[in-house]
Amino acid sequence: MKIKWNGHSSFTITATDGTVIVTDPYEPGGFGGAVSYGKISDKADIVTVTHDHGDHNHVKGLSGNPHVVRKTETVKGIEFRGIPVYHDKSKGAERGQNTIFVFKVDGITLCHLGDLGHALPDDVIKKIGKVDVLMLPIGGFFTIDPNEASKVMESLNPSIALPMHYKTEKCNFPISNLDDFLHGKEEITVKVDKSEMEITQKTLPKKREVRILSHAC
Repeated sequence: MKIKWNGHSSFTITATDGTVIVTDPYEPGGFGGAVSYGKISDKADIVTVTHDHGDHNHVKGLSGNPHVVRKTETVKGIEFRGIPVYHDKSKGAERGQNTIFVFKVDGITLCHLGDLGHALPDDVIKKIGKVDVLMLPIGGFFTIDPNEASKVMESLNPSIALPMHYKTEKCNFPISNLDDFLHGKEEITVKVDKSEMEITQKTLPKKREVRILSHAC
């Protein structure tokens, strides 16, 4: 399996059989240019959308005619478990709902937290279960902040954590940058220095790693 970070909360996951999954596609130039990542060029078979905000649901910007997953369903033999949570600490009163997606590709369990806005209660942690690769928002303000994200990572204990939804030169939201999350995690941080990595069940690290991908778009 290959995982590429497009930017923001969008990843392209390519299975060994060629199935292409894109998570939370953003609108290039959206929010008055605050989200200036480029167009996602991958032709997706499946798109997951955690919530209907323009930096996460821009399906029409993708080529082809992908199947859009917004809740629990099975597509092309892949079961996507949608777990409802909130975009804020007020049970959705501020920013609405958010869906966590858990799915397995090539025997590897992936979890995309979308714009999670609160600590995970025990029942949600139990529903998520074992995670190999965690796509984790870290920026704060709209989502959990770096400290809260660290606690979520500890509670889910993935083999690989992929930070997302943080300030970069192409994201001008009022959110934290990567350094705030990485502070104190130097020993487990791996900078991949490219936008894509390839992993198999055999190459999953035995000890947790925080892997930093460059944005592709």
